[in-house]
Amino acid sequence: MKALLIKEIRSYLSSVIGYASILVFLITTGLFIWVFPGNNNILEMGDATLQSFFSQAPGILMFLIPAITMRYFAEEKRAGTIELLTTKPISDLQIVLSKYLAGCFLTFITLLPTLVYYVSICYMGEVTGNIDHPSTIGSYLGLLLLSMTFVAIGTMSSSIANNQVIAFIIGLFFNFLFYAGFTIIASIIRPPLDYVFLKISMLEHFIAIKRGIIDSRDIIYFFSVIILTLYITKVIFSHKK
Repeated sequence: MKALLIKEIRSYLSSVIGYASILVFLITTGLFIWVFPGNNNILEMGDATLQSFFSQAPGILMFLIPAITMRYFAEEKRAGTIELLTTKPISDLQIVLSKYLAGCFLTFITLLPTLVYYVSICYMGEVTGNIDHPSTIGSYLGLLLLSMTFVAIGTMSSSIANNQVIAFIIGLFFNFLFYAGFTIIASIIRPPLDYVFLKISMLEHFIAIKRGIIDSRDIIYFFSVIILTLYITKVIFSHKK
């Protein structure tokens, strides 16, 4: 599994896809929170906070991560290397986990440079370090968990489809459904079903973590979705190979 994981990571770092994904995310978020005028511009807000970044980032990652994961199994099927992969002395679960963890690694190094925003805000205030540290740290944790869940959903979507474009569309659909779709549904239906849809919405749990109060129920929620989608991916992969 270790060898396959390293191979997957190297395939990202030796191709345009990995670096392009990082640049797209950093440039897009940077433009929204530092350059474009409006309510999300930190300089115009005049507050020592990164909440505008944490409001913009999930929507960008919702599109970006399926573009990364769409090639996982779909590309293997197109290139005809899926049969070669399955003949190696490695289980189906290890194959799925290797691809998933490689995506998580790329996501992590995509988010890592944004710590520059955090340091900048700390030194830009009238009082150095005048920023809500618990809320910011909680927001970063929530964004990381959200990204890991998007990667799991994207991995599952790639196992479903034989075409990368279809895998991207499926991944984008499920990301939107789990992130904002269930919240929208909850707003238009009556109790008690609205509560159920709210509790299965990623947005609801992400907002809770953004407040800086780490609740084990929110952490369990994200890991439950990750485990479920990876299990489904393993079942689909085992059935199709």
